[in-house]
Amino acid sequence: MLNKNLIFLFCILITSLSTHAQTVNVKKEKTRIKNDYADGFEVELQATPEEVEASLTKFMKSLGKSKSVENYLVVNEPVLQGRTYTAPVFGVNKQVGNIVSAWVGIKTDDWKKDDAEAVNQDLEKMLHDFGVTFYREKIQKQIDESTRAGQAVERQQQRLQNQNRDLTGKIEDNKREKIQLEKSLENNKIELETLTKRLEKNKKDQDSVAVAGEQIKKVIEMHKERQRKVN
Repeated sequence: MLNKNLIFLFCILITSLSTHAQTVNVKKEKTRIKNDYADGFEVELQATPEEVEASLTKFMKSLGKSKSVENYLVVNEPVLQGRTYTAPVFGVNKQVGNIVSAWVGIKTDDWKKDDAEAVNQDLEKMLHDFGVTFYREKIQKQIDESTRAGQAVERQQQRLQNQNRDLTGKIEDNKREKIQLEKSLENNKIELETLTKRLEKNKKDQDSVAVAGEQIKKVIEMHKERQRKVN
């Protein structure tokens, strides 16, 4: 069980190294919104579609009240750089093969020319910042996972150290008990030998006493016999 846990933690640490320093590249890209094409910017991300969708949804909410329509997100009254606009901003998360990306943009015809140019500049910078934040947050999650893995290793190490102290203490107790038992066994052996010798002496003493008792009985009979002969 211990080995499996360590292997699992090791895999977490290795996985956390899979995302190296990232360079966020934003490019101009048109995307189809309903029946029209919208102008905007796209950034490719090394992530799952679910991760990009969650982050893009959060980003669009930062621009204003967003809603999901079919396969895209829309903010009808976006606020960019503190300025509120009446034309909408769109967001789409895409996946083409293994390439996952986030796109944001506008339908240029719905905007005033000056506003469209300013908004495009803002969106390009904001999408770049979005990509940077996305990777930083993803790396932070990996840092957090690695930290938790490190803490788990420390806890396991502490448990093993405590177990080591406990086992060492039990071994020392066992050794002392073994010595006491060996001494007790030796004392028991000596006591057994002593008792055995005393038992043997007791038997001999009993035999001697029995002999003496018989002799005394004979003496008594002799005295009685002498007594009978007195006249």
